[in-house]
Amino acid sequence: MARTALYAGSFDPATNGHLDVIRQAARLADRVVCAIGIHSGKTPLFSVEERVAMLEASAGDIARAARAAFSCVTFDDLVVEAARRANATILIRGLRDGTDFDYEMQMAGMNGAMAPDIQTVFLPASPPLRPITATLVRQIASMGGDVSAFVPAEVAQRLKQKFAAKRG
Repeated sequence: MARTALYAGSFDPATNGHLDVIRQAARLADRVVCAIGIHSGKTPLFSVEERVAMLEASAGDIARAARAAFSCVTFDDLVVEAARRANATILIRGLRDGTDFDYEMQMAGMNGAMAPDIQTVFLPASPPLRPITATLVRQIASMGGDVSAFVPAEVAQRLKQKFAAKRG
């Protein structure tokens, strides 16, 4: 039976930390699905189409190198419902620090109560990637900083273009 893992997030933008989690997930599952959350109360920097394109360009090869299939979906409901639609039995959650752990434990408990057939798996970020957050990347890029050490090359280029257009 093929194991499908769902990794949910906003991915606004995809960072090297996200790719690290995807690389680890691809070693555990036969198929990795990145689920991009769409929240009506939030205004993302990148459109959902841009986020899908960036993830497919940067993460697809990583998953396939580990012999896992890769795809992206969007969702605007509960993550466990997105997991069910994807036939996922594993929810992947990346952890950077203890603060992430406390929050993710609460989420895992609630998700487990709603969908006991779906297992949450925590994957720790590799040490050099632990400080990276999409929020910090956006802030640095918005001030003209170089984010190339924190995101895939295509994402760095898109950030540069996005903020140049906003400044121009």
